[in-house]
Amino acid sequence: MKSRPSLELSDVKAIAAAAEAEALKHQWAVSIAVVDAGGHLLWLQRLDGAPPISAQIAPAKAHTAALGQRESKVYEDMINGGRVSFLSAPGLQGLLEGGVPILKDGQCLGAVGVSGVKSTEDAQIARAGIAALGI
Repeated sequence: MKSRPSLELSDVKAIAAAAEAEALKHQWAVSIAVVDAGGHLLWLQRLDGAPPISAQIAPAKAHTAALGQRESKVYEDMINGGRVSFLSAPGLQGLLEGGVPILKDGQCLGAVGVSGVKSTEDAQIARAGIAALGI
């Protein structure tokens, strides 16, 4: 049996606070989601002014990044490159940039998904949150 690290509540709070700080620094109104390795929602917050739909999209991006153990942008790029069959992949809905996995020693601990601004900015916010862990 192998042991693997997992996110604790204090980790999730640190990620969320750092992601929120990055968003507020740029005056970006977004929703921020953090999920565990199985894609289960651990945290969701919608900043003031964020579009209501962003609260649906952010968890979907995080879920996709966690299950795929790669950034959700990879799937968006595949689809844009012509592999439209990925649109029918079961269980994957957040096939847009902005979902970033949390990786430690080659293991996926979960992911952060952000929605509400340009997709590159969503990913920037997610990475800023993950950076708070120092891994």
